[in-house]
Amino acid sequence: MLQSTVRALFIVPFIVIACYAISLGIQTSDSPKQAPAEPKLSAAVSPVEKPAETRAETPQPSPEKSFIASLIPTTSISKKDVRRFIRENDLTNISNKSFVLNTGDKKLRVNTSIDMDLQGFLLKQVENAKKAGRGRPRYLAVVALDPVTGKVLSMASYDNKNPMNNTCLSTEYPAASIFKIITASAAIETCGLSPVSYLNFSGSRYTLYKRQLEDTSGKYTNTISFKDSFAQSVNPVFGKIGSQYVGKQNLEKYASAFGFNHPITFEAPVPVSPLNMVDDPYKLAEIACGFNRDTHLSPLHAALLSGVIVNNGQLLEPTIIDQIVDESGKIIYAGKPNPTRQAIKPETSNIVKEMMATTITDGTSRKSFQGFMNDPVLAHLNIGGKTGSIYNNRHDVRFDWFVGFAEDKNGQDKLAVSVLVGHEKYIGTKASYYARMTMKHYFGNQFAKNQNETKQLMASNHENPLQQDIRIR
Repeated sequence: MLQSTVRALFIVPFIVIACYAISLGIQTSDSPKQAPAEPKLSAAVSPVEKPAETRAETPQPSPEKSFIASLIPTTSISKKDVRRFIRENDLTNISNKSFVLNTGDKKLRVNTSIDMDLQGFLLKQVENAKKAGRGRPRYLAVVALDPVTGKVLSMASYDNKNPMNNTCLSTEYPAASIFKIITASAAIETCGLSPVSYLNFSGSRYTLYKRQLEDTSGKYTNTISFKDSFAQSVNPVFGKIGSQYVGKQNLEKYASAFGFNHPITFEAPVPVSPLNMVDDPYKLAEIACGFNRDTHLSPLHAALLSGVIVNNGQLLEPTIIDQIVDESGKIIYAGKPNPTRQAIKPETSNIVKEMMATTITDGTSRKSFQGFMNDPVLAHLNIGGKTGSIYNNRHDVRFDWFVGFAEDKNGQDKLAVSVLVGHEKYIGTKASYYARMTMKHYFGNQFAKNQNETKQLMASNHENPLQQDIRIR
């Protein structure tokens, strides 16, 4: 027994040493060999095949562009999404109907609704304004749109002090008497006023004193029709209508229906047009006739106001982009007509349209549109408008507005126009005259285009009598 124990004590250490040696041999055979030097990537290697270290060193797009890039390959995008990467400067004085927009690592083709012939004409007027010498304006903005579809056909902008400012989308400008469009609409629907309703006022047409809001009659009392008070922009009449007849709640209701205090859904950011209603009767009168500097709107919004009147009372969302196409040719965004609300009744819009026509013939725009009935283009149009003017707080800029419409008497073509001119010390070209030039140029082209199409159709019928016969049948 003792011998067996001694034998075991000698054998066990040898077994342990042998097992340790074997394990060392196995570990040595499985050890990795030193990796060879990594070959350099050739120019033909795709960027996705680069090592992780190389990818990590690649500059990453901003979170906003990453968001856009993540949307583009998989789905169509909304107008809200478009506003994430379209800025107002992208739409300032567009000189091509389509342009390429870089969003991170992707390029998008943006196709606009701009009428390039009209846009070129208005951009030329902007250049002329810059060279006008003493009559050079501080601001100039012209917006023309199709009031039936909401498509913007032209947007021309000029800011003498800040060239990057898109004046067409800015709400830095007091609405002035343009607000009378809202007050008139409210008075027609809530008070039953008609164009031939007669109202009294005392004193000057273009002032607004508290005593002018009193219902008195005397030696200096004037009587005027509702239609003429609108066309001639009589402040005391509209002040009394707002404070004594329409009232705060109704005025606020109709202003909201016309888009005040609501965001304008557009492909680029547009500030809200602010309106601050008050209980004070005199302040309310100021708001109703536009004799204040607190109610603001953009020229784009102003064009929408005239669009309501010529589009049977319907307020539309404006759009300036027809399509956005990605690199593969896929349409990821398409602009389309989108009514926002029925702002006023169709019959109300017809009454306001009649009063706006009186502005052209017998009102504040009669000088700028003088002789239009004998003009070879303008004579074929129904034209209406509303003017407004007011100084800024520093009294060094006079804001001059024209908001109006033109429609072909014998066709379907319609145009809504807004023009804002910020005159400095010297008065240059007035807003209403810019509007006249815009209407004449646009419809002159439309008439020429229609005539060419008619000639082509007649020539086609002459060449193919059988086809002519088929069409007649």
